[in-house]
Amino acid sequence: MENLNIHKTAVVDRAAKLSPGVSVGPYSIIDGGVTIGDNVRIGAHCVITGQTTIGRNCKIYTGAVIGSAPQDRKFSADDNVFLNIGENNIIREYVTMNPGTLEGGSKTVVGNDNLIMAYSHVAHDCVIGNNCVMANAATLAGHVTLEDSAVVGGLSAVHQFVRVGRLSIVGGCSKVVQDIPPFSMSDGHPAQVHGLNLVGLRRAHFMKETIKSLKHAFKILFFSGLAKTHALEQIVSEIPSSPEIEHLVFFAKTSERGLCS
Repeated sequence: MENLNIHKTAVVDRAAKLSPGVSVGPYSIIDGGVTIGDNVRIGAHCVITGQTTIGRNCKIYTGAVIGSAPQDRKFSADDNVFLNIGENNIIREYVTMNPGTLEGGSKTVVGNDNLIMAYSHVAHDCVIGNNCVMANAATLAGHVTLEDSAVVGGLSAVHQFVRVGRLSIVGGCSKVVQDIPPFSMSDGHPAQVHGLNLVGLRRAHFMKETIKSLKHAFKILFFSGLAKTHALEQIVSEIPSSPEIEHLVFFAKTSERGLCS
């Protein structure tokens, strides 16, 4: 416990692995299967449990419950499942995150530099990339994927097995039941695509030519009236290849739940 700042009312299992610089606030509980990296700050009344790993420099605020059992009827207390959280994440008040399930691959994975705002929920077997934002009370059902730099608006719910593409933004209070394409702006109940996430693309310093190509691709894919297969063929034949166009086409081709309309 050297170089640690643990409040006298906190309960830390001796089997827990805490790195230098970790601080634990009043009345928080750290169970034995937990591993916490350098300089992680844990606020008051938090519970960190299960086989949970937290990378360095994360900040976890009051009342968060991290690593509690999946809300899945098939889960057994004997299942060997994990929650892996990367570095530099901000996890705000009363966030809940669950580990994976045996059926889903046994892991829930959260990348680096994410902002998970108050009351949000990350269910079992989710995969969150890097630089994502979940606004207040956003909810991910099981097996959801957020690609890098995706934003999910407050009070929005994402259906199980849905993917939210890279640099897309989902408006607040949306009901997301199909895949959200990369680089898109979506909103509604159910969510629908309204065009490119131009603000996000410019903030990410995308070149004008890349944005122009994506605008053309979106016009073909969502506003031409073509079936998805034919639209993708037209995109490939008409628009010069780039990593962004290739990712959009691959995402659309591999969609199992279908793209938001």
